[in-house]
Amino acid sequence: MSPVITIVLIIVVLVVIAAIVYGVQAGRRKKLQSTFGPEYDRVVADTGNRTDAEKELREREKRHAELELKELPPESQQRYRAAWEDVQIQFVDNPSEAVGTADELVTRLIAERGYPTGEYDERLADLSVEHASTLQHYRDAHEISERNTAGSATTEDLRQALVHYRALFTDLLGIDAVPTPPSTTPGTTTSSPDDEPAPAPRRDADTDAATDNRR
Repeated sequence: MSPVITIVLIIVVLVVIAAIVYGVQAGRRKKLQSTFGPEYDRVVADTGNRTDAEKELREREKRHAELELKELPPESQQRYRAAWEDVQIQFVDNPSEAVGTADELVTRLIAERGYPTGEYDERLADLSVEHASTLQHYRDAHEISERNTAGSATTEDLRQALVHYRALFTDLLGIDAVPTPPSTTPGTTTSSPDDEPAPAPRRDADTDAATDNRR
């Protein structure tokens, strides 16, 4: 075999190996992007390096595989749904406390599903494998909740926090947090939990008017 043919064969083999390696890497990347959705881009941006980001995401998958997760039975789903309705009722009279209750309820649900509830960042990492689509809602709700604790959240902020909490709550619960009655009009559709506004807090004027009407 001539040296030229040998060199050509070596080049062909190297090209084939490179194509295989690229194909494997592309397949793994596509799988991670499909699993983590917007969380993939977020981790890449945070780490500043795609290789490091993908390594972190694969570590999340490994930890997630070791968790003993469970679906909630129907009776537990209904219990949590009733608890969420209580939160919305509480919001009307005390938005600040309602957001705190919502945070506690979501944390309790996370634990009952089998996720660790230690550090907040670890919670995010564990949830990101199966609930990446609603993870930003959790971040936004948590940020508002911290401002609420510091006394700097407005009533509108608190309303938004409840909407954000409800998105993750519904995702974890497996059913709508607030049941929507079926439409009786053909061609109409029901709204998703993200579309539904949180209840407006009761104003003092409303309370006074209700008192006057009872007199």
